[in-house]
Amino acid sequence: MSGDKEIINNRLAYHEYHILDKYEAGAVLLGTEVKSIMAGRIQLKESYVQIKDGEVWLVGAHISHYSHGNINNHDVLRERKLLLHAREIEKLIKETTIKGMTLVVTSIYWKNGRIKFEIGVAKGKKLYDKRETEMKRTVEKETRQELKQNLR
Repeated sequence: MSGDKEIINNRLAYHEYHILDKYEAGAVLLGTEVKSIMAGRIQLKESYVQIKDGEVWLVGAHISHYSHGNINNHDVLRERKLLLHAREIEKLIKETTIKGMTLVVTSIYWKNGRIKFEIGVAKGKKLYDKRETEMKRTVEKETRQELKQNLR
């Protein structure tokens, strides 16, 4: 993802899940949706990715109305189709049905003038995993601060 402009990063997904694998997907978006996403007016808090009839759908993502949109502005909570290769969809179907994994959007970014969604194959964290991650983060932060103090 080097050189790509990140629009939004779903940090909550990394807190709630162990991300095991990532896929890049395009999306079928309306013009007003693209302009709202460009402005960063998208929320992935309660969104997830679902596979229906061999197609991949983004469900529950809230893309705010475009401020200069007219009467034809988009529905903010509509399901949006994600575009992946057939092989990738087959892999995702196996991951979700056989292994019981969850699919979440981990980030949204620009690539070659197009908006791309990064889909993570995720396994839910237990409460103690979340605490452990939080503890590691705290320890790393404290060591960085100590190193900074010692360099002064």
